[in-house]
Amino acid sequence: MPPDTGGQRGADEDTPPKQRVQDEIRRDIIFGTLPPGTRVTETALATKYGISRVPVREALRALEAEGFVESKPYAGSTVSKIPVDDAEDLFFVREALESATARRAARRAAAQFDLGAPSADWWQARKALAGILDEGDRAVAQNRLELLPELNIRFHLGVAELSGSASLTALLRQIAGKIEWLYATDVDTRGKESWGEHRTILAAIDAGNFAEAERLMAHHVHQSKEGYLDRFASEVG
Repeated sequence: MPPDTGGQRGADEDTPPKQRVQDEIRRDIIFGTLPPGTRVTETALATKYGISRVPVREALRALEAEGFVESKPYAGSTVSKIPVDDAEDLFFVREALESATARRAARRAAAQFDLGAPSADWWQARKALAGILDEGDRAVAQNRLELLPELNIRFHLGVAELSGSASLTALLRQIAGKIEWLYATDVDTRGKESWGEHRTILAAIDAGNFAEAERLMAHHVHQSKEGYLDRFASEVG
């Protein structure tokens, strides 16, 4: 079962129907409620999510572009296979991208305190990260590892936001869903260890140690890649 996240994704009444159902279908794919190879139809999904077929159709098109769904003429749509074949490429992109966000976040932290009083925007982003880490720690303590994939991507997007780079944040968002999907498949193996690494990364950012923040983030992503590829090597390439 996907974790109950209190409606943090897509359940807001102000969220457009297409975006809401797109988020819900994506989550059901990531957490295995809709396993790879499952045939999905507009009618069935509209009934499942309590929405009309039009936003479902739009959501399926968007999810196809993201790689979560495959559609063929006259054959309908099916849930894609977990992207183990391009996992190495995704991790390669992540390592470069997130090393940059951590470095920039640490530089920005140092600059904030050099000014004497960090801005309200910076404090808000930093407070959000603290809350995410606390949620993750509770999940680990309670052995509720199914909560970690979403918290994990929220942490990494939070670091990107803390960096102040709209470009890096936008790039990370483009691959966030695939990252969460890969993480969810491996969370029982590396989830606890991986989660604990987040606090050391954030400590380096807080200290304004941009070289260490960059190194720790690169190591964090690299270890995830090595562990994932070791376990799923037979399915890659």
